[in-house]
Amino acid sequence: MVDIAPVRSSAERRPTDTGSAPKADATGDPAAGTPTGGTDTDVRIDVDLLAEHLLGRWAEDRRISRRLARDPALHKIEGQPIAEHRARVFEQLRILVDAGAIQRPYPLEFGGQDNHGGNLAAFEELTVADPSLQIKAGVQWGLFASAVHHLGTERNHREFLPGIIAFDVPGCFAMTETGHGSDVQNIATSATYDPETQEFVVHTPFRGAWKDYIGNAALHGKAAVVFAKLVTQGVDHGVHAFYVPLRDDDGFLPGVGGEDDGVKGGLNGIDNGRLWFDHVRIPRTNLLNRYGDVAADGTYSSPIESPGRRFFTMLGTLVQGRVSLDGAAVVAQKVGLQIALTYAMQRRQFPTGDGQEGVLLDYGRHQRRLIPRLATVFAQSFAHEKLLQTFDDVFSGRADTPERREDLETQAAAFKSMSTWSALDTLQECREATGGAGFLAENRITSLRADLDVYVTFEGDNTVLLQLVGKRLLTDFRKAAPRDAASTAKFVAAQVGAKLADATGLRRLGQTVSDRGSLAASVTDLQDAGTQRALLAGRVETMVTEIGMRLRTAGKDRARAAVLLNRSQHELIEASKAHAELMQWDAFTDAIADVPPGDTRTVLVWLRDLFALGLIEQHLDWHLLHGRLSAQRARAVSAYVDRLVARIRPVVPQLIESFGYEPEHLRSPIAAGDEQARQDEARAWYAAERAAGRLPEQEKKPRP
Repeated sequence: MVDIAPVRSSAERRPTDTGSAPKADATGDPAAGTPTGGTDTDVRIDVDLLAEHLLGRWAEDRRISRRLARDPALHKIEGQPIAEHRARVFEQLRILVDAGAIQRPYPLEFGGQDNHGGNLAAFEELTVADPSLQIKAGVQWGLFASAVHHLGTERNHREFLPGIIAFDVPGCFAMTETGHGSDVQNIATSATYDPETQEFVVHTPFRGAWKDYIGNAALHGKAAVVFAKLVTQGVDHGVHAFYVPLRDDDGFLPGVGGEDDGVKGGLNGIDNGRLWFDHVRIPRTNLLNRYGDVAADGTYSSPIESPGRRFFTMLGTLVQGRVSLDGAAVVAQKVGLQIALTYAMQRRQFPTGDGQEGVLLDYGRHQRRLIPRLATVFAQSFAHEKLLQTFDDVFSGRADTPERREDLETQAAAFKSMSTWSALDTLQECREATGGAGFLAENRITSLRADLDVYVTFEGDNTVLLQLVGKRLLTDFRKAAPRDAASTAKFVAAQVGAKLADATGLRRLGQTVSDRGSLAASVTDLQDAGTQRALLAGRVETMVTEIGMRLRTAGKDRARAAVLLNRSQHELIEASKAHAELMQWDAFTDAIADVPPGDTRTVLVWLRDLFALGLIEQHLDWHLLHGRLSAQRARAVSAYVDRLVARIRPVVPQLIESFGYEPEHLRSPIAAGDEQARQDEARAWYAAERAAGRLPEQEKKPRP
């Protein structure tokens, strides 16, 4: 169930959470009196404890994958020609097979471990080696093999899985069409059953129906899982999946054709291409028939009667792609931030008060551009761990219920959208924060950003995915709304009353009276976990309620409801983003509760508070317009964000150390000591020249 209910206090909601930051003192300085009994610089994080916490439930699977990712044979060679890059990545997949790195999710009979969460955790870590490797492996085993595994039955498994797992049959996942991207339900490719030969005839009737942007299609794919409309006995039963051979050693098979997508903005180690089918015949048993089957005489049967529910059930089995992209985006941000923050702690520029050049990360603006993003990646990391647990619960069968599957689909759509957008933003900021050095390919930031660019449309365009989240929120709103006339009247009156409270400023007045003009008092309340959640959840609830009440005016008029929903799309997507942020905050707060009291927990609270107040700061206009914050509280938000950023600055080295990435993972000279060596050399030279009296006098004498 999506939680947009009225907020309880943090103590009531989570008895184990002491997650409030240090309180401000009477002078209004929120830095006063840290729990460690000293200044902020006295804080010492238990790096090993924090690192283990970040690794999560499948820590050992991540470690194994990270050890594998240290192998130079798996590393991307920046600037490598595309043909060579494609060939290199193809051979890297054989290394993964030989290392036993891809067998985790399959049944024991196929050499697997039935380890679904661990499989994705390990798979995400391959991003540090080369995102092209991660995605090409994802095409082969996360999409192609997974479709056979989850959409097929025992007959399909026995026939197709062994060759796919062993990489004897490189394959494709052919769903997207040039003319239908996210609109899978209306693809045009058809598979028409011929009872005389007991074959399906796969056909793309026009150019817009070509399968497009398909990984492995341009060169390497020997077979594909092709999504097409199943037609038998003159009836279209909707989209189903079929195993279709593509190539032999001499090239495309008769009736199959295609072309190379060519150079892309990133991920050029993958041979994306287009496929078309001209009345290609395949055996009846090549239908992946878990959710729909055709008998020899052409009779169709399915365990799911509703075509719509059948379609969404089939797509739901393939949700792991979105889950893994969320995790990979988090990994990429950690790598980018570790590079940029390491550089910022070594690079010196512009004289400071003592006459020495200052370290970049000691400048307030530089802290502001990177440290809040560090807090965000911690939030996303803990949220992703929650998502992995939901995924494993469903795919292991421990909690494979319709409700849990719906939770999984909602979380995956929300988190994938937020983390992939965040990755582009964070990597771009890291690039700018490292200046010209960050623009050099050898330092990897530009390459990572280019490779991750397509993640925002992979496995579903983010905007479309957030509409899925929004529809779930509206469904929950409708379920909560009363149906009888008397209760409906009370419900509507309550919504009107809440809106009136927003408009009249009653909440702002209460805050003003409570704070009595004290910035310290404002900060103290904003530090409270209950206050933070109330602001974040209240925004979601209000936005969803406003849209829901608007849609209620349509009554049973579906056409008018569709018009109103279309007009509300922007607001619905904003509500979905806010809901994703609330879920991330909840995951962060739950993670804090699992850490023993001490400095590590204190720093995590600071990071959680920075994440929360950063979100509130981004949407200050909304909170002010809706009367959720007084003007003084709004000023206090930014003031305390600045203070938290400064407070976290001394522990940044420990925080990025907790990520656990080694020089072989980063492979960035500016994060491997090159910049520090240059700075040390320059300072030593100036010191020696100054001591020897060889430095010329300055035209303008410094003031004494």
